Amino acid sequence: MPRLSRDQMRGKAQTVLGLIDPSELGSTLMHEHLIWNITPPSLRSDPPPTEDLDLFRWWDLQTSTLKEYRNTTQLDVGAATRAAAEVVQHGGRTIVELTIGGLMPDPGGLAKASRDSGAQIVMGCGHYVHDYQDPANEHRSVEELAQEMVDQVQLGAWGTDVRAGLLGEIGCQWPWTDLEKKMLHAACLAQQETGAALTIHPARHEDHPWMLVELLREHGADLSRTIIDHIDRTIFDDDRLFRLADAGVILEWDLFGQESCYYAPNIDIDMPNDAGRLRDIRKVIDRGHGDQVVISHDICHVVQMSEWGGHGYAHIYKKVIPLMRRRGYTEAEIDAIMVGTPRRLLTFI
Repeated sequence: MPRLSRDQMRGKAQTVLGLIDPSELGSTLMHEHLIWNITPPSLRSDPPPTEDLDLFRWWDLQTSTLKEYRNTTQLDVGAATRAAAEVVQHGGRTIVELTIGGLMPDPGGLAKASRDSGAQIVMGCGHYVHDYQDPANEHRSVEELAQEMVDQVQLGAWGTDVRAGLLGEIGCQWPWTDLEKKMLHAACLAQQETGAALTIHPARHEDHPWMLVELLREHGADLSRTIIDHIDRTIFDDDRLFRLADAGVILEWDLFGQESCYYAPNIDIDMPNDAGRLRDIRKVIDRGHGDQVVISHDICHVVQMSEWGGHGYAHIYKKVIPLMRRRGYTEAEIDAIMVGTPRRLLTFI
């Protein structure tokens, strides 16, 4: 497969099926997982367990800190296809899929799911948090890691000819490790080389997103094309929220459908519900940053999928957008969040 040049990619978006005109992206979910394995590597087994989920334990599975393989692993291309088709059925067009290094990415599976469902799927690249990374990455240079991401965008990812359409979600944990800082530095270099957008999984610490901004500035990232994920589980005060918005980064509320204040990965915080998310987004829009907001569900547990009783990948279309209209969001504001800003970010420059 020949390498795509930056000139060939400029002005286009890249799905798992190839380059497209950005006007074809339509309404876009900016942070999902269709095929994934978030089970900690130390808890994985070969062969994996095959028992089915016990849906009488649905609430326990939804809120538990336990990493139960059948809930934290979804490798079925058929299930991914059905989930993507559900989005299309309810008015969505594009799904950004961010299963990257450490989470068992399946580019070929995503390509099949896209063909069979009719959904556009844009794939991320790079590596997740330190604990999920190949220990060999510790010994690789920034330049080597950057080149790997460039290759994943221009040649193909994870041993396939399926190309990524953006960088990330580059993973960070708390405390923030040197390897993760190196990986983010590499992603900044890859952004400069490819013209792709960059999306970042921040650590679960309220000050970490600003630390990201400082590192991004140091290494020449384009903040207007850099997304800080998981705002809804990380930032809980207006000062930090507005400071990030004023810095020019894109703010991503991507846990829509998680309506309980109980957040198992960090029980010291109170997770907002969807109405709370919309109130915070309204504050950012009213401050003049309406073109810096994207939203999604970040589904990465099987019991969150609709066929297992969860809110599913169409929740934003079925429940959230109607709620936005009832809460006074204009059609132009909704269009910016769902279509305009994603299109700008997914267009190579």
